[in-house]
Amino acid sequence: METPAAPAAQLTQQPTRSAPATRHYRGIFRFPLVRQLLRFTGVGIICTATSLALYALLRPWLGPQLANAAALVLTSLMNTALNRRLTFKISGQRRMARDHLNGMIVIAVALVITGGGLGVLHWLHPDATVSDELWTTTLSGFVATAVRFTMLRHWIFRRARHI
Repeated sequence: METPAAPAAQLTQQPTRSAPATRHYRGIFRFPLVRQLLRFTGVGIICTATSLALYALLRPWLGPQLANAAALVLTSLMNTALNRRLTFKISGQRRMARDHLNGMIVIAVALVITGGGLGVLHWLHPDATVSDELWTTTLSGFVATAVRFTMLRHWIFRRARHI
């Protein structure tokens, strides 16, 4: 016995599933701030390692303050681009130039903090070693990082705070 043929529309129509509008995170990951801090930390580790390597490389030729400034400025564009894309999930060209310009202001604040730390180190210990300078820039960099995250989250990328 032959079964009646199914209509063509019924054969070609596949059940479709759409992706959920939002992801549902569990535990502490349900808070956008926690997710952003984790991604920011990853970006920070990459940029800090790059900045310290540049500092150590440039220090013999430029001295501590200029080497610190050069390392921070050279890594600032990378840092802003990575935080824009990874931490705050902003893609596309819209507002990118303004975000990077504002990122330079944030780097200037970080430069004042880390440069100030180096200045205090050399004031207290004029014959400080490169190792002492690296420790000082790292510790003052932690303070600068907290300030940087706050400025990025509440000023530059405030449009993406809840992602």
